[in-house]
Amino acid sequence: MSFEHANATDPDESSDTDDPNGTSAAVDATDASDLNAEDLVLGYPNAEKPVIDGASIAAAPGAVTALVGPNGSGKSTLLKGLANQLAPEDGSVLLDGRDVHSMDTKALARKLGLLSQESTSPNGITVEELVYHGRYPHRGFFERTTDEDARAVERAIDLAECSHLRDREVGSLSGGQKQLAWIALALAQDTDVLLLDEPTTFLDLHHQMEVMAIVETLRDESEVTVVVVLHDIEQAARLADRMIALKSGEVRARGPPEDVVTEELLAEVFRVDAEVIDTERGPRVMPLRARHE
Repeated sequence: MSFEHANATDPDESSDTDDPNGTSAAVDATDASDLNAEDLVLGYPNAEKPVIDGASIAAAPGAVTALVGPNGSGKSTLLKGLANQLAPEDGSVLLDGRDVHSMDTKALARKLGLLSQESTSPNGITVEELVYHGRYPHRGFFERTTDEDARAVERAIDLAECSHLRDREVGSLSGGQKQLAWIALALAQDTDVLLLDEPTTFLDLHHQMEVMAIVETLRDESEVTVVVVLHDIEQAARLADRMIALKSGEVRARGPPEDVVTEELLAEVFRVDAEVIDTERGPRVMPLRARHE
């Protein structure tokens, strides 16, 4: 989530009852929010064709949905469309049945948070000050922070396990430490839906595992609906309840990890020959060779 965004817009198993978008009835029974895209078309000015061309997806309420696909498949663009950061050329995004593009900016920010790849903050701001910016949607323009804000910030810092960084300037942190601080900001926003754009990219293994643990805690101990873009398909399969595979702006597969991560999909979508081994921790991918068309 960028600093500007934080201040301006915020900051189970499948069954035969699954609908075509991959949302199970068992998950729908919770009180968690649902997020659906219907026939969504997304593009950029001066582009010859849309990046996302008629995609329909459903994020399972209270679960983790991972978007996977090769570079340029439209994962980040789709996430921006879901977060109302990119106006659709056609189609709609519905949050609990309400079109996000009809919602007041601040009202949407109280329901949905986005942690983007473009995270920038002013020089000199501490981690604690940064995390407090996540409370902006819950306050009036001239209102001071409240005890509720302070409690939310403390919960977010504790969950992100960055209390030892609270007095550090964000600019002095390592890449992994910065990512934990930005995740804490997103958590302090205290939304029903959280969108994460490649939160583990460029992190060392330790910080990757920390981020994965945060997402797992959100899933297991709250009713937050999480949509996460992940570059590592094996990591996505371990973390997610459901996966959506994209290629060239189109949904090529959706469902639980064991149904999506197949040798056929890896060949078609990722253009690699690989062996997929089912394990107790999810599918394990053994790449063999790149395919050339």
